[in-house]
Amino acid sequence: MSFNKGMVRVGAGLPGLLKDGYKHLSGLEEAILKNIEAVKKLSEITQTSLGPNGRNKLVINHLEKLFITNDAAVICKELEVIHPAANITVMAVKQQEDEVGDATNLTITFVGALLRYAENLFRMGLHVSECVLGYAKAYKKTIEILETLADTKVNDPFDKNEVIRVLSPVVAAKQYGSEVVLTPLIAEACLNVCPTRGSKRSFNVDNVRVAKLVGGSVAESTVIKGVVVERDTMGTVKKVKNAKVAVFAMSVQASSTEAKGTVLIESADDLMNYNKSEERLMEKQIKEIADSGVNVVISGGSISQMAMHFIEKYNMMAVKITSKFELRRICRAVNATAVVKLGTVPKESQGICESVEVVEVGDRKVTVFQNLDDESRVSTIVLRGSTMNILDDLERAVDDGVNTYKTLRRDGRLVPGAGATEIELAHQIREFAKECPGLDQYAIVKFAEALEVVPRVLAENSGQKATEVIAALYSAHAKGQKAAGVDIKNKGVLENAHKAGISDLYYTKKSAFDLAVEAALTVLRVDQIIMAKRAGGPKPRGDNPNWDQD
Repeated sequence: MSFNKGMVRVGAGLPGLLKDGYKHLSGLEEAILKNIEAVKKLSEITQTSLGPNGRNKLVINHLEKLFITNDAAVICKELEVIHPAANITVMAVKQQEDEVGDATNLTITFVGALLRYAENLFRMGLHVSECVLGYAKAYKKTIEILETLADTKVNDPFDKNEVIRVLSPVVAAKQYGSEVVLTPLIAEACLNVCPTRGSKRSFNVDNVRVAKLVGGSVAESTVIKGVVVERDTMGTVKKVKNAKVAVFAMSVQASSTEAKGTVLIESADDLMNYNKSEERLMEKQIKEIADSGVNVVISGGSISQMAMHFIEKYNMMAVKITSKFELRRICRAVNATAVVKLGTVPKESQGICESVEVVEVGDRKVTVFQNLDDESRVSTIVLRGSTMNILDDLERAVDDGVNTYKTLRRDGRLVPGAGATEIELAHQIREFAKECPGLDQYAIVKFAEALEVVPRVLAENSGQKATEVIAALYSAHAKGQKAAGVDIKNKGVLENAHKAGISDLYYTKKSAFDLAVEAALTVLRVDQIIMAKRAGGPKPRGDNPNWDQD
C-alpha cells in the first residue's frame, strides 16, 4: 500500500496521539506532587497574613499599581497565577470573597495544609483514593461537629452593640488597632440602610458606600446618611435645605438638531436673532425646571455656560456627575428618576433630600446629599488617612465588615474564634479516627492535623512558640473548655473566646471549609496534566525597540 502525498504521518505512542507542542505530565512525582507544591507555595505567601498580627504584602501588578494589603483575596487576584492547580485554589478564594466576603485567608491556608499532609501520606505509601476517602469522611464529621459548636447566636441584628461585637474580630483581622474606630462606623452605616423590622426588603451591600479622602487620620472618619460626591458644585449656590432634586441623564446644554443642516446668515441682525432664539429656548427650558419646584440640578454630562447663567439666575444649585454609576447611586439615595429631556420635571421623577451642601474636608470640597430620616436608602462612610494605599486597605476592611453584616442577617449563629473552633474540631476528629478501621484512618488523623494550622499560624504570627501553644490548647479542650483559643495579646491560652469578644460566624466558617476541602480534593484527584501549546505567534524581542531595523 502506498501513501499519498500529503497524508498525515502518524507516530507511535503519545506524540502520535496529540498535536505537536503538547506537554504531558503523569504519575505521582510529575503531576500530583508538582500540583501540591504549587498550592503549598501559594498558601505560604498568604498564611503569614492570617489574623490580627498578620503581615502585609506589597504587591505591584502588571500596570504598576501598588497594593499594600493582608487581604488574601486581593493578593491572589493581583498575583498572576498561571499554574492550573494553584488556579483552582484561587477560584475557591474568589468564590468565598464573592459569596461571604470574609475568611478568604482561612480558605487558602486550609487548602495548603490539607495538601501538605496529603503529600506526607503519599510518601508513607498510601494510595490517592484512600487519602481522598479519608478526607471526605473527616470533612463530613467536621461539618456535623461544627454545627454543635454554634452554641451562641445574635438575637437582634438591629442592636448596634451586638453587631459591633460580631464585626470587631473581622475588622481587627484586617486593621488591628483601627477596629475601635471603624467597627462602630460600619455598624451605624449598615443599620442606617437596613430595612425596618418586618420589612420584606433585604439588606443590600451596595447601599453602603465608601468615600476616600486623603489627609487626616483614621480617627477622623465619619458616617453620613446619604451620598458624598467628591467634587464641588458648579455655581455660587453651595447650600440648599429641603432640596427638590432633578437628575438629568445627559448634558444640560442647547440641543443640537439631529438632522445635519446649514444656516445661511447674511447680516449681523441674522446672527443676533439666531443667538437670541437659542438663548430664549434655553431660558424657557431652565425656567420650566425652576417652575416645577426644583432647586438642585444634577447633570450626567457637561453644563454649558449659557445653561449655567440661567441656573444661577433662577437660584438653583448645579452638580456635574460624570460617572453613570454615581448618578444611579444618587437617584437611589434621593429617590429620583433620571430624565432625558430638558424642561418640566414631573413630581414623580423629582428626588427629595433634606439638605445638599458643600463641605470642606481637609483641602477637598465635597458635596453631601444628606437624608436624616430613620431609614436612609444610602449611607456613606467617609474614610480619612495619610495615603491612598492606606485608604484602599481601610476600604477593604470596611467591605469585609459590611459583607459580614449581610451574612449575619442570613444566619446569626456564632462559633468561638481565636482558633478555638479549629482545635476543638481537631480534638474530636482525632477521637473519630480511632473508630475508623482501614488505611483511611491515617488520612483522617492528617485532616485533624491540618485543622491545627489556624491556631498554629495565629500563634506564630504573634511571636509565640506554636508547639507549646497547641499543646496547651489540646490540654484545655480535653478538660472540656470548648471555647479556649490563642491569646495574641497576653500570650498563651485564652480561656473563653466568646467572653473575650472573639466570635466567628458559623456560616462564614462552614463556607470556608466547604470550598477549601472541595479545592483540595479536586487537586488530589488529578493524576495527569496535558497542556497544549499556547496560541499566538512568537513573543516580541527584548528591550530594544528597533530590533527589526538593520
